[in-house]
Amino acid sequence: MGGLVHRRIVFFGGKGGVGKTTMAGAFALRAAEGGRSCLVVSTDPAHSLGDVFDRTIGDRETCLAPGLFGLEIDPDGEADRYIATVKQTMRSLVRPHLYAEVDRQLDLARLSPGAAEAAMLERVAALMVDAPGRYDLIVFDTAPTGHTIRLLSLPEVMAAWTEGMLRHQGRSRQLGEVLQRLGGGRSRGGDELSLIDEAEPAAGRDPASRIRGILLARRTSFARARRLLLDPATTAFVLVLTPERLPILETGRALATLRRFEVPVAAMVVNRLIPASADGDFLRQRREQQARYLREIDDTFADLPRQAVELLPGDVHGLDGLRRVGAALTALGA
Repeated sequence: MGGLVHRRIVFFGGKGGVGKTTMAGAFALRAAEGGRSCLVVSTDPAHSLGDVFDRTIGDRETCLAPGLFGLEIDPDGEADRYIATVKQTMRSLVRPHLYAEVDRQLDLARLSPGAAEAAMLERVAALMVDAPGRYDLIVFDTAPTGHTIRLLSLPEVMAAWTEGMLRHQGRSRQLGEVLQRLGGGRSRGGDELSLIDEAEPAAGRDPASRIRGILLARRTSFARARRLLLDPATTAFVLVLTPERLPILETGRALATLRRFEVPVAAMVVNRLIPASADGDFLRQRREQQARYLREIDDTFADLPRQAVELLPGDVHGLDGLRRVGAALTALGA
């Protein structure tokens, strides 16, 4: 299990409420204090990364400690910025009388299911590709497991969509060339919204080449991010759970799905164990129940290294609290 701190990218994921943000923050802080420059990124819409560090972070890289920076990605903000960028690009590629229709279609696309997740994935892919050039280690605090699975599957969906767009663009260009030969000049027909509404490009621009370049750049970015994600020498996924029935069940499903995608799951953190020294009849009963679930965790996840973290007497927040948790993550190589 050791040595995760020497990977370039580490994801912490699990069911909501199991403490994955605390584990990601503690791991990142310990790595930074061990000499590695580190960026910890929250992709969970219900951001709590700033809460555990007692700092306002937001959607910008913010210094949290020497060698450690934090970033909270805002999915809605990412989607708004992405749509604004696409609008600007489209305005440079289509005729002015189409501006209103392009804006209308893109505004509808912004409201479609998955738009915010897709925009966030683009930001995550960019960070995975570019941030290792600026940091030794990138730690992602991911959304609850269901969101994470969709995040991991989106590259395949988007790759298929991009391929379809490129095929459509290629057919439109061929049609424009045929119409030009038949008409002896500029084509007035064709699909204007395909951005290939002229057989002869306007002076100084080639819409076909530009849109193809945009689509290929997106496909390349996702392909590079996916290669990094599936490389066990570069990336590790750490599952966080508590010894309770629902987190165990969801973690089992998540592990099966991640392995089906061949994502390198390297370790597991079993959080909030009741210390053996805690006394009282109530706590004794809780410990007995917890012991049963711990045996189930040992049986169910026998092939996965596990790190136990005891329940602390108070909330974990601030650098001192995170250091206490980080000290328990030595088996992760932190």
